Amino acid sequence: MGASCCAGPCSSEKPPADPAYRRVLWAALLVNAAMFGVEIAAGAAAGSVSLKADAMDFLSDAANYAISLFVLGAALAVRARATLVKGLSLGAVGLVVAGNTLHNALLLTVPGAEVMGAVGLLALAANVGVAALLYAWRDGDSNRRSVWICSRNDAIGNVAVVLAAAGVFGTGTGWPDIVVAAVMAGLAVSGAVQITRQALAELRGGGHPADASPRRPAEQTAVPSPRVPV
Repeated sequence: MGASCCAGPCSSEKPPADPAYRRVLWAALLVNAAMFGVEIAAGAAAGSVSLKADAMDFLSDAANYAISLFVLGAALAVRARATLVKGLSLGAVGLVVAGNTLHNALLLTVPGAEVMGAVGLLALAANVGVAALLYAWRDGDSNRRSVWICSRNDAIGNVAVVLAAAGVFGTGTGWPDIVVAAVMAGLAVSGAVQITRQALAELRGGGHPADASPRRPAEQTAVPSPRVPV
């Protein structure tokens, strides 16, 4: 048969690839990969767990964008499975950051505030730019939502890193750095839960978006039945 048998978008349907979205994903991938290298080196040099946590976020996001590019234009069910992998990976990153945060808390490490502040501002500029590029595609299936959630969380995390640098400089202790790293670990785990939940909902729904389940034609417009005079 030439016509589709589905009332709504079938799980095997492949949406047309959006060239503008593809270009934005490539730009985001390159920015995040570069910033991972910068922050992981700066975090090691400064002894900052929050910079290392932010570097892990950049690495996670670079992988996120790479997977999104790979499944761009694929069927919704394929994209949902890819998003499920991203959600679980983001949760793992959050747990690793939490472990590093606990380690620094036990050692009472005092990081270099100047390096933290300078690199934090650079990372903030990078993430705000990426988030601004992705803002137009913040809604949609779980794959697009995962991209937006990670970018938004990174921008929030960078603001926190800059504040942590100011706190370390003002107090002379590493506690502001530790607190911010703990918040970033919480953001990662929270984002992972949101992403994983929507991906599972789409998979359970047979490939339909969780927020756009199709209705049967009879349900789309309720037409009152005429009254028959007695």
